Amino acid sequence: MHTTQEHIQKLLDKEKKTLMLGGEKAVEKQKASGKLTARERLDLLFDPGSFRELDMFVNHRCDNFGMEKIEIPSDGVVTGHGMVNGRPVFAFSQDFTARGGSLGEMHAAKICKVMDMALKAGVPCVGINDSGGARIQEGVDALKGYGDIFFRNSRASGVIPQLTAIMGPCAGGAVYSPAMTDFVFMVKNTSFMFITGPDVIKAVTGEQTTQEELGGAMTHNSKSGNAHFACESDADAIEQIKILLSFLPSNNMEDAPRTENTDDPWRICPELDSIIPDSPRMSYDMRDVIRSVVDNGVFFEPHYYYAQNMIVGFARLNGHSVGIVANQPSVLAGCLDIDASDKATRFIRFCDAFNIPLITFVDVPGYLPGTHQEHSGIIRHGAKLLWCYSEATVPKLTVVTRKDYGGSYIAMSSRHLGADMVFAWPTAEIAVMGAQGAANIIFRKEIAGAEDQAAKRAEMIGIYEEQFNNPYVAASRGYVDAVILPSETRKRLVDALEILSTKSESLPPKKHGNIPA
Repeated sequence: MHTTQEHIQKLLDKEKKTLMLGGEKAVEKQKASGKLTARERLDLLFDPGSFRELDMFVNHRCDNFGMEKIEIPSDGVVTGHGMVNGRPVFAFSQDFTARGGSLGEMHAAKICKVMDMALKAGVPCVGINDSGGARIQEGVDALKGYGDIFFRNSRASGVIPQLTAIMGPCAGGAVYSPAMTDFVFMVKNTSFMFITGPDVIKAVTGEQTTQEELGGAMTHNSKSGNAHFACESDADAIEQIKILLSFLPSNNMEDAPRTENTDDPWRICPELDSIIPDSPRMSYDMRDVIRSVVDNGVFFEPHYYYAQNMIVGFARLNGHSVGIVANQPSVLAGCLDIDASDKATRFIRFCDAFNIPLITFVDVPGYLPGTHQEHSGIIRHGAKLLWCYSEATVPKLTVVTRKDYGGSYIAMSSRHLGADMVFAWPTAEIAVMGAQGAANIIFRKEIAGAEDQAAKRAEMIGIYEEQFNNPYVAASRGYVDAVILPSETRKRLVDALEILSTKSESLPPKKHGNIPA
């Protein structure tokens, strides 16, 4: 018969052993590679003293290949819940020091448990991935574990925010769970994602590449778009996660959070009255417009390195969280292309799912021309943008700063796709196409018959610009609600957001739509 104190001491001893992770040597190796341990990452994520671990003593049940003799602390993953900036969050953190963080039956069951709890409680779930992949000794049970996780990713999508941090290797089937979550954070030089690694690619195709080139943080941030943030370190990634969470509601039944505003909501932005260049061929940085308008100039931008002709991100207006979508005239003149359409589409759907109002800044000359775009499916990818703006029922505000031509005019949150309020600056050019192209078509005969064709063309371009390349034709039809001074943009958006805060709109009853692929 053991005494109470002996039972307590047994618990403390087991806890101490488990807290040592995969052992001193494995922890030292983890640190030497520039990475934090699974528990250190959770300590940084959660408010001090708030983390409550679950399933600390879970172990695998595999008895193949001598596994019955091997103990894996916490089965290679630490799970639990706590508070992040005073708000509840569930999380799991894979432990690479314990058998490479390999995923087996019980490892997956622990992750599924916290995902289920997060869904029931209506709070965000953060996953920190650092794993060598499926535990081969467990065979199909490991594959079943991945499938269980994917199923829950799908069920939780649009109900609670799901954030993923890649802080080590993530290969094979493991990559699909991050791809099914809302935002993916990667760490430069220490995190990798790929379906098949460099060795397999070389064996099958003869192509030589490195882990970094194939699936490093900058590759997925700038080329594939699979990741949204490229962070400098584990600590930086966790800080970015905490910032992102501050903009988001805990679930889809809550309004976007509102914070105390320290920036005058009626502030005038005089710098915007001179930001548009006189020449239509000259560019400017749309981020300057955004930062001028939003609270304290704070703009938090996912996908910074991807499809840079489109900008998406979070900000606040009079303390309200808002999602911002904007063309970037300094990159590809702000043209819409496949990647820009995909980037904006996913962001719009996220904001709509979580009740975050959308503000769109427009300066778009059209869709990027070329056989590559056409053959790669710009029609179906561009259609996603039309689809998602039409589908979104959150308050939608639009500001046209300069060019707004043709089909891209429709696509960028026009009145016709359900924008609640559309504002245009006096510099706005809302038309089927630019003045030069339009004049060459409309006045072809007049130009061809003129003695001085160049002078006649310039004259006709001037006529078209005067009559059509302005915001007033659209305003006369009610497609633009107000032509405003650029310097008044902030206060007009604040006013519009306040009056639309009680907006209620529902879609026709249906299981779900069939979004263009």
